[in-house]
Parts: sequence; C-alpha cells; structure tokens
Amino acid sequence: MTWKSFDELYLSYAVEPHNVRLGFTSDEFQPLQNSKTSYSIWPMVLIPYNLPPWLCMKQENFILSMLIPCPSSVRDEIGTYFQPLLEELNELWEDVIETIDASTKQNF
Repeated sequence: MTWKSFDELYLSYAVEPHNVRLGFTSDEFQPLQNSKTSYSIWPMVLIPYNLPPWLCMKQENFILSMLIPCPSSVRDEIGTYFQPLLEELNELWEDVIETIDASTKQNF
C-alpha cells in the first residue's frame, strides 16, 4: 500500500501531523561466519517516516524493536516473534494516547 492510498483510506489519520508513520524492516545475518554452528540474528527495526528523507534513514533515528537470536532452523517460525510487536502497534493504532508536542509544549 502506498502512502497516498493509505491517506485516502484513513483521512482523519492523514490530516494530523502528529501521527507517527513507521516502516518496518528486518534482515538475517550470521555474526559468527567462521563458526561450525549455524546461528543467525534477526534485528527488527522500525523507521519513523515522519522525518524528512535526509533524517529518517539515518541510523540514530532507527528504532531497534527486537533482536532475535536463533538457530537458522527457526527461520520458518520467525513470525511468532512478531506477535508482541504487532499487538503493541495495534494498541497504539486503536487507543488514544496523550503526549506532548515538545516544540509547542502542548498536549495532543
């Protein structure tokens, strides 16, 4: 889904500039490449897309939500680790959570 089609589908969300837009990415890597054991790590990273393009892809703005250490055989079951993250993101989507705008010092 593109941002444009998302904005059309959720118009009330799109018009509020304080709403957070997150991208999600993950990539498996093997930290011990010379090891005889097959082992991998899956970093689960959230990227805030509300920032300007030159800022949102900087490492200091990435949110490491999970780090899943696992043997390579768990690769097919990796979706089970997503469940707590998806539950939290759904809670943020459905519930109104009051916060403060640091620039204006006002709650929203």
